[in-house]
Amino acid sequence: VQLQASGGGLVQAGGSLRLSCTGSGTAISRNDMYWYRQGPGKERELVADINRIGVKNYADSVKGRFTISRDNAKKTVYLQMNGLKPEDTAMYYCKTRTVDYSIYWGRGTQVTVSS
Repeated sequence: VQLQASGGGLVQAGGSLRLSCTGSGTAISRNDMYWYRQGPGKERELVADINRIGVKNYADSVKGRFTISRDNAKKTVYLQMNGLKPEDTAMYYCKTRTVDYSIYWGRGTQVTVSS
């Protein structure tokens, strides 16, 4: 199982980015999918998740600004990030939990928000 995250970059405060996480070797459509982030000097935190039936959850800090979605045909989960703030600066990671509860992480993609 491999997860490939992409879409990070440098953006000004108030801007937008869309992160993508594409999976191989696993049926993304049947998995729970997560986006985490880890900022400088901080612990890794859950940003958003979407379960296999499409129920979504968000961290309070991103509610109303970030949207998680999935395209099962493309085996991809997205994180649309609008209204970015400097405190959103972090390495963003995607994670999947399969139907047998195995956990896999992708490599991160860096998001940097300048003020």
